[in-house]
Amino acid sequence: MRALLQRVSQASVRVEREIVGDIGPGLVILLGLAQDDTEAEAHHIVNKTTNLRIFNDEDGKFNRSALDVGAELLIISQFTLYGDTRKGRRPSFLNAATPDKAKSLYLLTTELFRKTCLPVKTGTFQAHMMVSLTNDGPVTIMLDTSEH
Repeated sequence: MRALLQRVSQASVRVEREIVGDIGPGLVILLGLAQDDTEAEAHHIVNKTTNLRIFNDEDGKFNRSALDVGAELLIISQFTLYGDTRKGRRPSFLNAATPDKAKSLYLLTTELFRKTCLPVKTGTFQAHMMVSLTNDGPVTIMLDTSEH
């Protein structure tokens, strides 16, 4: 499982010109799911994301987590995080989870994020989405469960 975290001052996601999710200060989480991902990876990503100290304290240091600051979360499914560009000119997505498996893991992961009591908004699974955000910092962090 891969999660690209972007610390934002605000963000929104639209599907067919309608805003389906919007947040204030917090994190946009682009979530990619692999063929071999399980519930264990979902728990790891949620724990790591919510406890990662990437928010500033009063001295401007990265000493606060999403849980510490009550960050809002906007979670967007993003299979292209598993695009393999090592060969040719078109990405291969063979390592990405199938849509059925990805949807069930995506829903499980978003539910685990909701259990943290942080405000959670989402995009629409398998929809063409337009994501707007203001990256704060900019701060962008990649998490990959295959590296833990």
